[in-house]
Amino acid sequence: MTMKKRKKTTTIPWLSILVALASAVEIYFLPEYHIWFLAILLLNLLVSFIFSKKYSNAALTICRLLVGALFIFSSFTKGVDPLGTKYKMLDYLAVYGMTWLNDFALVLAMLMILAEFLVGICLITKVLPRLAVLGATLLMLFFTFTTLFDALYDLVPDCGCFGTAIKMSNWQTFYKNLVIDAVLAPLIINNKQLKNRLGLIAQLLIGGFFAAAFLGFEIYNYRHLPVIDFMNWKVGKQLNAEPAEKARTYLIYRNKATGETKEYISPNYPWNDSVWMSQWEFVDQRTEGGASYLGFTALDEDGNDVTESILNTENLLMFTSHDLSKVTEKEWEKARAITETAGNQGYIVIWTVANEPEYVEKLREKYDFLYEVYYADELEIKPIVRYNPGLIWLDNGLVKDKWSAVDFNKVLKVL
Repeated sequence: MTMKKRKKTTTIPWLSILVALASAVEIYFLPEYHIWFLAILLLNLLVSFIFSKKYSNAALTICRLLVGALFIFSSFTKGVDPLGTKYKMLDYLAVYGMTWLNDFALVLAMLMILAEFLVGICLITKVLPRLAVLGATLLMLFFTFTTLFDALYDLVPDCGCFGTAIKMSNWQTFYKNLVIDAVLAPLIINNKQLKNRLGLIAQLLIGGFFAAAFLGFEIYNYRHLPVIDFMNWKVGKQLNAEPAEKARTYLIYRNKATGETKEYISPNYPWNDSVWMSQWEFVDQRTEGGASYLGFTALDEDGNDVTESILNTENLLMFTSHDLSKVTEKEWEKARAITETAGNQGYIVIWTVANEPEYVEKLREKYDFLYEVYYADELEIKPIVRYNPGLIWLDNGLVKDKWSAVDFNKVLKVL
């Protein structure tokens, strides 16, 4: 009788793991609130806690590897694009009334990504495993409650949990965190069983090496653009596939004071009104109709749409900047050199910026090489080239290359 009872109870942990894996797949098909699916996830989480002591060493190893792999994947997709995570961090700071931290958003983003990576790699390698479980616990408490509020109140439309690699709705993100919690729970309860034969100093040195290497990876991607570009404007992408009908992009903005939301069809909204932009914040966007030109609309100074012209020009070099006031003198000089050299080689050089035309006119007095300047929303410019300023080389809509300002000197060798 004892043997049968033991065999039955030790089966439950494996069933819980299988339910978690099956639920992870099912999440893809359930982008919205689903009470029965939520009940299954919560029940599985409860079961994993109740039967945590029944987990065998093999089951704990599977849990450790699953959680570790997930944290590594999540940190990689964000670490390859730290500026994207910074922008998402700014969204969260805005909705929680913590804009006083805006100047530290990049540092906070990179540290959070680094913490995720260290938790993941330490769980996989079993280096400082108990500390890694503690870190995972703290991170998942924060992520779970944050995404719960997102799901309930739609505070931020996309948490950016996997950067721009995988887009998930708020409910999908919350479901995903409940799945992770169910697999993490046995590790929390049985953390004393997680040991490493190496001494503490050796483990700290290994952990320090991992931290330094990944931080260097983040810094490289920040300065030189993502080594793997998950965005639509990646090198090799053909942007101007003919749509069956002209696409319509709708942007949703929320009033910061009243919470009122309004939907505008792009570009027919006051994006160049600094007062309006200070009172309203971007919430979400949707596209109807044909191919959307990647959610990008460029206008000339008279408000005419020049998007198709940009995407159908041979050898076009387009400088991008979501804030020209942050361009340094050194960067301006590099841009001048590129403009002059490119012009002599038959390239067309333009700028697409998010500043107001009046500000651009003032800059033209100082920088006489600002020939053709077009205007687009800040949110539409940031995905083109992450760095500010950046440069993208288009040839009839084909992205041939792109550079951050740090690598502008390399452009002259290509021209």
